[in-house]
Amino acid sequence: MANTSLLKLEGDASIATASNRLGMPRREFLQFCATVAASLGLPPGAEAAVAEAVAAKKRPSVIWLHFQECTGCTESMLRAEHPTLERLILDVISLDYHETLFAAAGHQVERARKTAMAENKGSYILVVEGAIPTRDGGIYCKIGGQTAIELTKECAADAAAVIAIGSCASWGGMPSIMPSNGAPNPTGASGVAAVLGKPVVTIPGCPPNPYNFLSTVVHFLTFGTLPAVDELGRPKFAYSRLIHENCERRAHFDAGRFAIEFGDEGHRKGYCLYKLGCKGPETYANCPSILFGDAGAGTWPVGCGCPCIGCTEQGVGFSKPIHMLAKVKNVDPPQQYPRIVEEKGIGATMGSAAVLAAVGGVAAGGGAMVARNLGLSYKAEEAEKARAASEKTEV
Repeated sequence: MANTSLLKLEGDASIATASNRLGMPRREFLQFCATVAASLGLPPGAEAAVAEAVAAKKRPSVIWLHFQECTGCTESMLRAEHPTLERLILDVISLDYHETLFAAAGHQVERARKTAMAENKGSYILVVEGAIPTRDGGIYCKIGGQTAIELTKECAADAAAVIAIGSCASWGGMPSIMPSNGAPNPTGASGVAAVLGKPVVTIPGCPPNPYNFLSTVVHFLTFGTLPAVDELGRPKFAYSRLIHENCERRAHFDAGRFAIEFGDEGHRKGYCLYKLGCKGPETYANCPSILFGDAGAGTWPVGCGCPCIGCTEQGVGFSKPIHMLAKVKNVDPPQQYPRIVEEKGIGATMGSAAVLAAVGGVAAGGGAMVARNLGLSYKAEEAEKARAASEKTEV
C-alpha cells in the first residue's frame, strides 16, 4: 500500500519540478526517496512524506566547520552519486559555509558564516568535521582569530541540530591517539559532545558513509527532528547492528573457514578475515549493507579483502593493533574447528581386517558367555523359588 501512495506522486507537479532540479527521472527520484526511507527504518508510507519534503520544503541551511582532520569526510561526500554532491548542496541542502568547498577566503567566508547564522537563527544545521583541540586553551587550531572551541560553541548556540561527522569529531579519532614524546593526544583532541557538554548526533567512520549523513539530514527535513540515536549519539538506522551480522563472509566464520595470511588459499577464496584481525565482530556500522563509494558490488573493506579496523568504535579503531583478534560480541567461536579438507582413509588392510575380526570374535564370544550366565542365573532363581514353596507346603 505504501508503494501505491508513492506512485500517486509521480504525476504531482512538485515532484516533477524536484526531479528536474535534481537532474533525475521522476521514478529514479521516487526510488531515491524510498531508499532513504527504508535505510532510516521508517514505517510504510513514510517514503511519500520524504518525497514531498524534499520537493516542497525549504532547504535547510548548513554550517560546516573543519578542525583537526584530513578532510576525508568531505572527500567521501564528493564521491556520492545519488544524488551527486553538487545536487546535494544546491538542491537538498543549502551549504552556506564550508571552508574546503568555498571559492572565497578570509573575511568573505567569515562574513558568509555570520550572515547564514543570523538569517537562519534557530533553524540551521551545524556540522563539525574534525576533532577539537582543548589543551592549552585550544590554541592548536584557530580560524579567523577564534579557537575551534570558541567557533563550535558560537555556532552551536543557535543551531537547530548539531552533527559530528567522522570519528575525529565524534570522539577524537586519530588526533586523540597520535603520540608525542611517548604520550598520546598531545593537543587534547576531543569530540564535539565533550566540548559542548551535551549530546549531539555522531556519524563516526574514517571516513563515514556519505549516505548516513544524507539520510540524517533528510530525516530532519521531513520530520523536523533528527533520527533516533543510541547511547553514543549514533543514528540507530546505521549503527544498531554489528558489521559481523551482515558480512558476506559470515558463513565462512560459522563454518570455521579462515584466511590465515594475506594471499593464502583461504584469502583468495574469500574466507573469513577474523584471524587476520577483522574487527567486524565488535564494530557497529552498516558498511556491508550499503557498501561504499558507488563503485559496484563488494566495495567496502572486507569485501575487498581487507579486515575491518573498527573505525566507528572508540577504543577499537586506531587503538587496537590491526592483527589483534576482535572480541566477538554475539557468539564466541569454538576452540577447534573441523579442518577445511579432512583427510580420507585408504581402506582396511588384510592385517587390520584380521585384527578387527579377532576383536569382533572375542566380543561375540564374550556376549554369548554373558547371555549363557544370565540364563543359568535365571534358572537357579526359579529352582530356589520352587524349593521354598515346596517346603512351605510340607509344613
